[in-house]
Amino acid sequence: MGGGAVVQQEPTPLTRHLRVHEHRGHTVLEFRGEIDIAAAVEITPALDRVTDRPGARIVIDLRAVEFFDCSGLRLLYRARGRVLERGGRLHLVCTHPLTLRVFRVTGLSRLLPPQPSLDAAVEQPEAASSRPGVEGRRRGGVV
Repeated sequence: MGGGAVVQQEPTPLTRHLRVHEHRGHTVLEFRGEIDIAAAVEITPALDRVTDRPGARIVIDLRAVEFFDCSGLRLLYRARGRVLERGGRLHLVCTHPLTLRVFRVTGLSRLLPPQPSLDAAVEQPEAASSRPGVEGRRRGGVV
């Protein structure tokens, strides 16, 4: 083979609903297909392993998702809680209009603002993945 071409290999899926790879110093959890209760059962062990690391920098990418129900929302809330408890950062990539609407209706978009691409997600400031209202509770304020 000549020319010094670099071939990028597709990441090996951990499950049929999850691929994990690195992007600019962040671990990317790429959810795929239909994210329902059966998919959540498959994804949870890998999600827990990745989110167990102190100071983890994680992006959850939902662009390859075809269906997303409340089981998927639970996965996102679980990941967010685990990452923040360990001093890490979590960002979300999503472009599907119906899924974005669910995030707005449930309030998740305020806690985990969706970005249109991996690059946009990793460029977000740390405050984008912090817990809103924590400072208010520490000072005795109403949240």
